[in-house]
Amino acid sequence: MKRILVGLLVVSMLLLGTIGSYAQDITVAVAFCTLNIPFFVEMENGIREAAEEANIRLIVTNAEDKAAIQLSQVEDLIVQRPDALLLIPVDSDVLVSAVEAAHQANVPVLTIDRTVNSDKVITYVGVNDVVGGGIAGNYVIERLNGRGNVIMLEGVMGSSAQRDRALGFEQAIAEYPEIKLLTKQTANFNRVEGMNVTENLLQAYPEVDAIFAQNDEMALGALRAIEAAGKKDAIILVGYDADAEAKDAVRNGEMDATIEGSPYKLGLKGIEATLDYLNGETLPEQILLPLELVTQESLMD
Repeated sequence: MKRILVGLLVVSMLLLGTIGSYAQDITVAVAFCTLNIPFFVEMENGIREAAEEANIRLIVTNAEDKAAIQLSQVEDLIVQRPDALLLIPVDSDVLVSAVEAAHQANVPVLTIDRTVNSDKVITYVGVNDVVGGGIAGNYVIERLNGRGNVIMLEGVMGSSAQRDRALGFEQAIAEYPEIKLLTKQTANFNRVEGMNVTENLLQAYPEVDAIFAQNDEMALGALRAIEAAGKKDAIILVGYDADAEAKDAVRNGEMDATIEGSPYKLGLKGIEATLDYLNGETLPEQILLPLELVTQESLMD
């Protein structure tokens, strides 16, 4: 299926003349916030396959979720004068200076999955995480029949994904006064932290009815803590990203739901948007892919 998607993308580019115009000497730098979780590995796969088909040279960096490291990496990338920079920022505010530096060096910056608070970004390729958080919130509301106690595990603080998913979720449950958000705490999009934080929170809040984790890695960590506490059948667990392992957990009834974020397609779209821009097209401020609630029922369809 992936090869088919790449093929369709490349065919469409050939028809538009995009690849033909930029099949020579094009270098795109890709600065990842991390490559230590499946979501971004899958995104990198999409980027690499589309770039290979289009004969684009890639320079890829991994900041391991450290904003200071990513700042330094982007500075080094700018010195290499790539034709464009695809940025998946660790922090939406800290990376503003990096975007400004790239702009001064005439290196166009496109962001994927997460935004940067700068008007110098050419476009954002991703999903609407406020909407995604709302989808998760509405699912929890439905499962709890509008009444219950909820905990939220947040991602890397300062990232647009953390802020927007929290905003959407909280806006949804705010409409239901009998649903109480007991607490929210960061687990940094990390599985081990998700497990450890959840262990502590289950002791502090034994009356919890549902947990929303802002990504599947934290959700899978939370699952281990829930199982260890003997509360697997008592707590609704919702993740975000629809990683393969999380989908299996939903299919097996270990998790209740996750939100499909299409990382592979985001990678494809990032390269497509980059080529379109280099070909002289004016891009919209945002290129948004659809979101989908993934449940055991939907996986059976």
